[in-house]
Amino acid sequence: MAVIVERIRWVLHPLNAVLLAGALALFLAALLSDIAYFRSYEIQWNNFSSWLLAGGLILGACAFIAAVVELFRNRWRVWPVLIYAMLVLATWILGLIDELVHAKDAWAIMPAGLVLSVVVVVLACAALWVAFAGMRAGDVP
Repeated sequence: MAVIVERIRWVLHPLNAVLLAGALALFLAALLSDIAYFRSYEIQWNNFSSWLLAGGLILGACAFIAAVVELFRNRWRVWPVLIYAMLVLATWILGLIDELVHAKDAWAIMPAGLVLSVVVVVLACAALWVAFAGMRAGDVP
């Protein structure tokens, strides 16, 4: 007698993937411009970071709204979606704090701005990892 166990997989909706990947790209670009500012102290890099963070926050808010919609859409697979939504929310909140740090005087943002940018990028990567953890090569959603 063979027992077949089917694991219920949660697959990220393509809209969520596009929004979160866009936010990750903007947060990563903000981190890179923070590194450039840390190395050169050219104030324009701080301005770039501030604008990139603002764009990342807009896409991150849209990704969180899409995650909440996904949470109500998938009622029987709530834990992966809830973890994903909480990671996106944490990314957005720390991104907002990072944006507020970048609103200070250019000389006052280091090293807090750089550290917060690293944490935001790591959280966005973790959210994408959780979102795509159910997908495997060759699987059909």
